[in-house]
Amino acid sequence: MDTRVGSIGGGRSEGGGAPPPDGGSSGGVSFLRRPTVVVWLAVAVGAGIGWMWLAAMIAGMLATTDMTVLGPGMGLLNRLNGFADLTPEVRAALTVLCGPTDAAWGVRDGLAVFAMWVAMVFAMMLPSAAPVLTSFARLAEAKRAAGEATSSPLVLAAGYLSIWIAFAVVATLGQGVLTQLRLLTPAGTTASQLLAGTTLLAAGLYQFSPLKMGCLTRCRHPAPYFADNWTARPAGVFRQGIEQGIDCLGCCWALMVVMFAVGVMNVVWIAIIGAVMVVEKVTTSLLVPRLVGVVLLAWGVALVLASPVGAVLLTRFGLL
Repeated sequence: MDTRVGSIGGGRSEGGGAPPPDGGSSGGVSFLRRPTVVVWLAVAVGAGIGWMWLAAMIAGMLATTDMTVLGPGMGLLNRLNGFADLTPEVRAALTVLCGPTDAAWGVRDGLAVFAMWVAMVFAMMLPSAAPVLTSFARLAEAKRAAGEATSSPLVLAAGYLSIWIAFAVVATLGQGVLTQLRLLTPAGTTASQLLAGTTLLAAGLYQFSPLKMGCLTRCRHPAPYFADNWTARPAGVFRQGIEQGIDCLGCCWALMVVMFAVGVMNVVWIAIIGAVMVVEKVTTSLLVPRLVGVVLLAWGVALVLASPVGAVLLTRFGLL
């Protein structure tokens, strides 16, 4: 029997009989012909690879670095390396001696940072893309059951990821420039409360913008798009993945930029922001993005007011 995974449903086996209901495959791998199964496996494997890469990067720094330099919440990991029992002065001295201190990047440094952003894309964006990918996969299963041609949802995922990998390139360049300007530390955290605060304010305001809401709505309800624009051609499906990736970028880019405020290697906040993105897309209420916006705005205001610029403003208005 021909066990090849083809793109055409409803074909016949070499023996001339009708194919089995799963689309022509039998045995232990027949479930892999189901697009929805392929989607969930791809999301799980891709996100797992991203998290393993991030974990490996953190593990490589753990023995010699005070984790608090990587941003809020990362101090919890100091329990694994003994830094939690040291005084702040000793931790600071060890960080200077052993931690990342060089603001000048070489090619190897740039590639390492790019790999980190790509790992973040896989860890954060693939799970949030599951609603779009499964919507396509369900329609593909229905088309295949009706004997129509289909294309793998992995092609759609490739188009989607191409947009976010392009974002990773831009983020890497941005981090490099900000590090050279000493607005970011070599560890990837902001060098000033003012920069962190204004970044959070910008992200919070974007949560209420019509562009955010429009992109979020399309990410939440992708089924009509696929039904109206169905194609079995891989090139067409890849293009649809790009279009869905652009919608996702319009929905989530500001939340990704929040990483510059909390520390780009801060795995605690990678997990938190990734979860927020998923919740935003699987719910239908506007309360979630608006609540996230309020939290970001309040946090940003607090940081700005705690900065030297904020102190000057408070003094000028007689509030300090």
